[in-house]
Amino acid sequence: MSESSSILPPRLPYSFAKRHGVLVREVHPEHATVAHRANVGLHSLIELRRVLARPIQLEAVTDDTFALLLQRVYENDGSGSALMMETMGEEWDLNQIAQALPEPEDLLESADDAPIIRLINALLTEAIKENASDIHIEAFENRLQVRFRVDGVLREVLSPPRKLGPLLVSRVKVMANLDIAEKRLPQDGRISLRVAGRPVDVRVSTLPSGHGERVVLRLLDKSAGRLDLEQLGMRAESRDELEQLLQRPHGIFLVTGPTGS
Repeated sequence: MSESSSILPPRLPYSFAKRHGVLVREVHPEHATVAHRANVGLHSLIELRRVLARPIQLEAVTDDTFALLLQRVYENDGSGSALMMETMGEEWDLNQIAQALPEPEDLLESADDAPIIRLINALLTEAIKENASDIHIEAFENRLQVRFRVDGVLREVLSPPRKLGPLLVSRVKVMANLDIAEKRLPQDGRISLRVAGRPVDVRVSTLPSGHGERVVLRLLDKSAGRLDLEQLGMRAESRDELEQLLQRPHGIFLVTGPTGS
């Protein structure tokens, strides 16, 4: 079968793929290729066969391989944030979008279709995918600007309608357990979440401005940047000296550098 005859695989909900252990790899006119865990249930395959409306070829993979495939497919699915803006309606229910998240949850498993929630989730997911260190949500007189900081450089990724600013800020405040009603004073908070199984800490800062509150979200990927002494690139003599200092019972090490480095 040539690659030109393949069809874009339908996007299964992340929660369904993870829970049932099935993942659509390729779809062709005559069949579909499906990766699955060893303990996949027959009812899951039957339902998938019904959704795809064609015979399926099964590809058994280990649990570790399936988890890796799942992360690759869904973690990179955060590029649709701009398209979401086109489908948002004119009326907004602030009570619906300002719902507390009692426990950290995987954004990709969120079943809530509220547009603001979907937009925030997509922005966080895309920022992590692009290794951004910060997300800036800034309100100006006639527009709203969303920027990512990647390798120290801020670049605009989205310019939503100006009226969405308070709704985006309110949703972020709820996720960070901040006071939604307080708009005149700076606030700081924290969000703990997971994206495709990766634990991520988000430090949130809000700052009032002349055209509404501004928000900065600093992303700290817990699974990245953990190096031992040999991986820091120090010279051998410097590392030996440091290891000797570590044996002393008293003292302090002062580590400096850019935030998030």
